[in-house]
Amino acid sequence: MNASIAQWQFADEEAMLTWAAKLGPACYEGACIYLHGNLGMGKTTLSRGVLRGLGYQGAVKSPTYTLVEPYQLAELALYHFDLYRLGDPEELEFMGIRDYFDGHALCLVEWPEKGGALLPTADLDIWLTPWQQGRELKAQANTARGLSILKALGCE
Repeated sequence: MNASIAQWQFADEEAMLTWAAKLGPACYEGACIYLHGNLGMGKTTLSRGVLRGLGYQGAVKSPTYTLVEPYQLAELALYHFDLYRLGDPEELEFMGIRDYFDGHALCLVEWPEKGGALLPTADLDIWLTPWQQGRELKAQANTARGLSILKALGCE
């Protein structure tokens, strides 16, 4: 397996949540992760699993209308973005987008293509696509941090 690209198949939502719970702790130093996939592919479900893996017990909702949902965890700030309804990338400047990507927080970004050049390079790009009755996940590391996350998930 190429260390910069990894792939998994999940038979159901529970299997994806279990995997995502392992992704969270692998990002304990923070990371920028882009989540790609059509509507209904499980981007928010994946985010919920990441939060559960980091010990968060509250409700996890899609930030479709607020653009970002912040979560302050014991040792890490997590920001869950959903840019689906973003009209213009410049709107991100008004919300102080650069402040979120300080290198220490974990940022999960749904629909990153809507953010254009205002978003930093992702440590990991994750694509979710249909697979049998479940989902296939492909992850590509774009940085050394992304590679270390994949390694922590058992990818060599």
